[in-house]
Amino acid sequence: DVLPSPDGPAPSVSITEIRQYLRAQDIPFHDGYSCLHTPSLFTGDRGDQPLSANAPFTLFIDKTTGSFLCTATLAEGTWQDFQANVEMRHRGITPIPPAGSEEAEEEMRQAREDARCIWERALPLWQLLDEKETKETKALFGISQVTDATLKRFGVRYLRTARSLVFPWFSPQDATLKGLKLVRVEKKGGTITYVEETLPRFDSYRNLFGLPLIGRRDTELVLTGWELDALALHQAAGVASVALPRGTSCLPPTLLPYLEQFKRITLWLGEDLRSWEAAKLFARKLSLKRCSLVRPGNLQPRPLEALNQGLNVTKILRSALLASHKSIVSFRQLREEVFGELVNTEQVSGVKWARFPELNKLLKGHRRGELTIFTGPTGSGKTTFISEYALDLCMQGVCTLWGSFEINNVRLAKIMLTQFAGRRLEDQLELYDEWADRFEELPLYFMTFHGQQNIKTVIDTMQHAVYMYDITHVVVDNLQFMMGHEHLSVDR
Repeated sequence: DVLPSPDGPAPSVSITEIRQYLRAQDIPFHDGYSCLHTPSLFTGDRGDQPLSANAPFTLFIDKTTGSFLCTATLAEGTWQDFQANVEMRHRGITPIPPAGSEEAEEEMRQAREDARCIWERALPLWQLLDEKETKETKALFGISQVTDATLKRFGVRYLRTARSLVFPWFSPQDATLKGLKLVRVEKKGGTITYVEETLPRFDSYRNLFGLPLIGRRDTELVLTGWELDALALHQAAGVASVALPRGTSCLPPTLLPYLEQFKRITLWLGEDLRSWEAAKLFARKLSLKRCSLVRPGNLQPRPLEALNQGLNVTKILRSALLASHKSIVSFRQLREEVFGELVNTEQVSGVKWARFPELNKLLKGHRRGELTIFTGPTGSGKTTFISEYALDLCMQGVCTLWGSFEINNVRLAKIMLTQFAGRRLEDQLELYDEWADRFEELPLYFMTFHGQQNIKTVIDTMQHAVYMYDITHVVVDNLQFMMGHEHLSVDR
């Protein structure tokens, strides 16, 4: 349990089986975009009464995994948990939402308490008494054009002691504070980087920033990768907009139910090719037929930049491309994409390694859909090198899944943590917690297999991880262990 590991996929269930089960149990349902909608088992009438089709359909079942979420009570669980609760109802027992571990509950409670303390210490920006300080702060975050009314509407505050903007996570259910994100600016040379910190920690932080401001009747939405972009969009175009909790790196499936009410979703995630790739990936999760994508380009930067440059944001939104395309296209339809690749040759070549400039000359960068094989005799340092190579990408936000069949995850995590810290932690144990906390924030997951494995199980686990965590980089160490040694003559 050193790090979050995508457990082997839960016994898989097909959408056909889910529909057949619901019909057999007389549970009314609508077919949504990513989920099936049913009345909730956890609200309203109890006992063995059949669920009424007139009740609000607040329970959502993910069509890919079968897991469910009730937006009225926040009960969530697996498909197996759902079936168990239906059985309990038939026996006249009140269904109980599946409970998380006590440890996790306690951690969430603590995070909420910490968030509340920070929230109470933070001030709305327009309440900073010194006008000069307000101006400097706004300029630092590039939000000089964002009005106080917009900041007030979204509840953005400023924490003086940490020089950070504070974005709240309010429960859409009862508007209580569930967590927050702190964003500060770091200047290194001429470049500006934004450093984010979340409470609770990043894999439990599932905020769709801006969600409580959306009305029940809204049918169109713009999905952004950054909180400040959501502010800019609302101010410049008056559209309903929300920001994903982890930017372009991941769209957690647990958020899909909250996006079901929208007939049209426009994804405007950022201004580089990684954002464009992420938008195409997320559109598949959200159902292609309702998604449009804003292509990054000089005249279509990210929303905040568009606001700052005085561009017509509404016009950019209207020019968004439909995500669903037919099976055959002409060059006319590809023309803009080809131009985009010519303009952004650096970005097309992939995510560069920060620690290995020589490797960038050989491989140009990490690109999706490519296979790289590293070979070398036993003990030549393949695992040591690959762990550093993967860590380099992971630190740049590339979601990574490790399948280590040769050495166990604890040893691998120890190697990677040492490389991450750049020091021998066994000689400085007092620093362990500080580095481990920072390491925990990386989008890094480990498969729990060891030694020879059935290849189908491994592939299923990889697919599950890709859906759940938007993995874009998989490391297998090494192929020989995964395949076993007995069929060496067979073409594998």
